[in-house]
Amino acid sequence: MTTVLDPTRTPVRADHRAPLSRLALLEIRKSLSTRSGVALTAAASLLPAGMVTLMLALGESPPNAAVMLALLGTLVSMLMLAVGILSTAGEWTHRTVQTTFLLEPRRGRVLAAKYAAAALFGAAIATVVVATTLAVTAIGTGPDFSWDGIGVAIAATIAGGAVLTVVGAGIGAAVANSPAALTGTYITLLVGMTVLNGLRPAWGRRVDPLVGLYDLIDGTATARPIAVLTGWLVVSTVAATLLTRRRQLT
Repeated sequence: MTTVLDPTRTPVRADHRAPLSRLALLEIRKSLSTRSGVALTAAASLLPAGMVTLMLALGESPPNAAVMLALLGTLVSMLMLAVGILSTAGEWTHRTVQTTFLLEPRRGRVLAAKYAAAALFGAAIATVVVATTLAVTAIGTGPDFSWDGIGVAIAATIAGGAVLTVVGAGIGAAVANSPAALTGTYITLLVGMTVLNGLRPAWGRRVDPLVGLYDLIDGTATARPIAVLTGWLVVSTVAATLLTRRRQLT
């Protein structure tokens, strides 16, 4: 039997790789395919508007919009860390990572896609937080409310949201276990950093990412918070990359 080759068909290359952008979009779809991912995303997006409404109803209002955004942006960042952690650790916990690495055996590319997806996802959630928070604030406050520094605060909130979601993805990939990664992260930030800030405030400001994010959004400082967030980003993603490349698939 003679095989006839179709000259109009494009040959399939053995080394063909899916574009990183397609892998990143696939990772975002994965994050939204689970109930926990949807619940965390919805909570992170809607909680700030509810908090602002409650604060204004009780007659409590920060001195300006930048401080309002700093308070709620820092609060939401805790949920965004969880979104990032579940996007990577969840695959190891539920053993779906085997399928992921069979489809794309280059683990570095998979992690790069996960980091890119986490950054886009985090920035999108932070953008919703900014929009809803400022909309409710504008409606519920009077003409004397200060909007000074709001441009910088908006940019810092969106960038900080993206960074901390990627940090969460790095932590999740490094630990490779959802409960352990979530528990360890929250104990470190809510207990360890709280104790450090109480005993050595100067040290806390040099290592606490939540304090760094707050200071960056409300305009208290710029260089130090950026250095703190960058440090967490680099350490978490580099550790995750090294450990993932050496980890056995079981």
